[in-house]
Amino acid sequence: MNRRTFLGGLGGAALAYNEFLANARAQGTSAAPNLKIREIRAVRLRDGFNIRFVRVYTDQGLTGTGETMDTRGEEYIINNDMSPSLVGRDPLDIEGILYDLWSRSVFARGLGGPYLSAISGVEMALWDLAGKALGVPVYRLLGGRVRQRVPIYLHAVDAADARGLVAATKVKGLKIGIDYRPEPGQFGGPGHFDSTLKKGIEPEKSENMHLNNPQTDDIVKLVASVREAVGPDYSLMLECHTRYDVESAIQLCHLLEPYRLTWVEEPIPSDNVDAMAKIRSAVRVPIAAGENIYTRYGFRPFLEKQALSIIQPDMSKTGGLLEGRKIASMAETYFVPVAPHGVASPLGTMAYAHVCLVMQNLLILEFTHYLNESYQSLMDKVTLTDGYLVPTAKPGIGVSLNDDAVKERTETGFRPL
Repeated sequence: MNRRTFLGGLGGAALAYNEFLANARAQGTSAAPNLKIREIRAVRLRDGFNIRFVRVYTDQGLTGTGETMDTRGEEYIINNDMSPSLVGRDPLDIEGILYDLWSRSVFARGLGGPYLSAISGVEMALWDLAGKALGVPVYRLLGGRVRQRVPIYLHAVDAADARGLVAATKVKGLKIGIDYRPEPGQFGGPGHFDSTLKKGIEPEKSENMHLNNPQTDDIVKLVASVREAVGPDYSLMLECHTRYDVESAIQLCHLLEPYRLTWVEEPIPSDNVDAMAKIRSAVRVPIAAGENIYTRYGFRPFLEKQALSIIQPDMSKTGGLLEGRKIASMAETYFVPVAPHGVASPLGTMAYAHVCLVMQNLLILEFTHYLNESYQSLMDKVTLTDGYLVPTAKPGIGVSLNDDAVKERTETGFRPL
């Protein structure tokens, strides 16, 4: 095994970063300052925001910012547990900090929940800080680019929405969902989920659904209409949000085969690897999941049993950017592409894009809040170029928060960033 092959393996990114750091420090403190963590602070936002921003402060005034989401309590864990335990640590020793956090937080390894989300947010902030300290973008620290730009997909609620989004943004793919609703500034109608539910034997049931013919027909009609709107060659995906049972998922996927979807996402929950593998082996539509699978240990059985065609790790809650890089490298050995899940703010999405520049087996990246001005107003505006996201060469993640805007939306009881 030569050095290049080894750097491309599971430990490659960490080794590349450690070598980079050692070389920088050998050049003197101006190349790699000797920093100590002074405090780590997280805030929760009000008004429906699902983001918890995290900031690492150092003794020399340099800071790094990250984010996490989707659980309750991670902000308290960061402020009251992780921050005190990491005071005085060198923030550039990212692997060592992660090892200690994983070892102390028994609920984190292999599982989801607030501890792992907290670790993910802190880790993202540490990479932002490391890039600023060393004067390079995060992708340089993770091994360097294999591509110059990252293809992006957005969400559409119906055919009209799809046509408008493609024309306005030139994104490389669209995902439609059985329960999507349009966000302000998009082009769609009222969605379809409520009327479809009412056609079921239990009209209020929305989980573990056994679809009847009228419900199945509704979903197929939605896919058919959007496929006609975007044309036969466009990348189109269907979000199921874990709503169905196994047999309904299989029957639905068979009916969707003529529309040549890029994937059907989470037809069932990701709690049973064998059930997901049964669906994948029974249909010719690619099956994707991963936003509710955590760390490389959680993804391992899905890869070993070939239960998924495409994996979708969420780096804000699966262990962080480096963990996402390791998951992608593991999937690469099974020839499985990666389409990272992304309900993050533009800052978090840009952080994911740095990892996407590095991974060999990237398919496409989700950017949920691209057209949501309430998210964009919290930070430097992030724009697409011909449907691609192009990370800048700025040090760190390359996106700065608008601290005043974040402060206005910070929940009472939290110290502002």
